[in-house]
Amino acid sequence: MISWNPRLKGRHLRTLGDFSDEEMMQLIDLAIALKARKDAGVRGNLLLRRNIALIFEKSSTRTRNSCVVAAQDEGGNAQFLGGHDTHFGHKESVKDSARVLGRLYDGILFRGFRQQTVEDLARYSGVPVWNGLTDESHPTQILADLMTLKQAFGDIRGKRLVYVGDGRNNVANSLMIGCAKAGVDFVNCTPKELLPDASLVSKAAQIAAKNGSSVAVESDPAVAVRGANALYTDVWVSMGEEAKAAERIALLRPYQVNMALCRATGNLGGELVFLHCLPAFHDAQTEVSKDTGALEVSDDVFESSFSKVFDEAENRMHTIKALFVSAIGDPAAS
Repeated sequence: MISWNPRLKGRHLRTLGDFSDEEMMQLIDLAIALKARKDAGVRGNLLLRRNIALIFEKSSTRTRNSCVVAAQDEGGNAQFLGGHDTHFGHKESVKDSARVLGRLYDGILFRGFRQQTVEDLARYSGVPVWNGLTDESHPTQILADLMTLKQAFGDIRGKRLVYVGDGRNNVANSLMIGCAKAGVDFVNCTPKELLPDASLVSKAAQIAAKNGSSVAVESDPAVAVRGANALYTDVWVSMGEEAKAAERIALLRPYQVNMALCRATGNLGGELVFLHCLPAFHDAQTEVSKDTGALEVSDDVFESSFSKVFDEAENRMHTIKALFVSAIGDPAAS
C-alpha cells in the first residue's frame, strides 16, 4: 500500500523552498517506497489517465527519460514538447501557452533557461508545475541526490557532503539548500572567482542551523574535503557557457575529484561515496573530452566501488515519480 502526505496534492516544485523540510524528506521516503514496489515487479495505476506535458528548451538524457518511465510505470502519459514542437515563448507568450496547456494536461514539467518561465507556468497554468532544471535551480536532481545518500547511509543527518567545482551553478545552489533542509553538513569548495551568492549562502546557513547542520564555503580542496562522507562534482562548463570552456578548465583543474582528493577525506575505504549529476567528463570518450581527457572527475574515481552515480541517475526517475504521484496521483488506486 503506497501512501503519501495529502498536503502534497496539487503542489508546485519551482525550487526546494516550495516544500517544508519535513515535506521534502517525505517525498524522498515516497520515492524509496515506489522504488521498492517497482523492484518487486509491481506496476501501479496511481497516475492512470493522468497526462503530463514535458516542455524542454534544453537537451536531456536523465530528466526526459525519467519522466516518461515514471508516468508509464503508474499508468500515466508524458508528452515531450521540444523547442520546435510548439509556439511556446516564441509566437505565443509563456502566459498564453500555460493557460492552453493547463486545460489539456494534469501537470507540466519544464526544463530550460529562465527561472521566471517556471514561475509563469505555475502562476497561469492552473496545474502543478515542476522544475526539471533552470539556470538558477535544479530541485529534481537534489531529490535524487538525497535519496541516494539515504540508500548509502540510512540516516543522513550529520553526514558531511562536499561539493567541488563551479560553486555558483544551479546544481551547487540547489544542493546547498537541499542539504541544509536535510540536516546534512554542506561545504561548497570552489575558487574565489566562482563563489556562490552570499545571500543564498546566508539563507542556507539559517535553514541548516534549524536542522543541526552547517554550511561553509572553502577554496582549498584539501581543507574542504576533510571528514567528507560524500564528494560531489558537476561539469565545469554549464550549458550556454561553452565560450568560457578553456578559461574554466584552467581555473578548475586543481579541483578535479581524483583519488588523491578522496584520500584527503580520511574516509576512503570507509564511509565515502562519490556523486555526480551527469553527464561526466571522466575519460576521453566524448566529443567534449577527447582532447582534454578527464576533467571534473578522474576515471578511477568515477568507476570506483564507492561511486554511486548510476544509482543517482536511476533515482531521478523514482523521485520524479514521487513528485507526480504526490501532486496528481489517485490514492485510491494504490
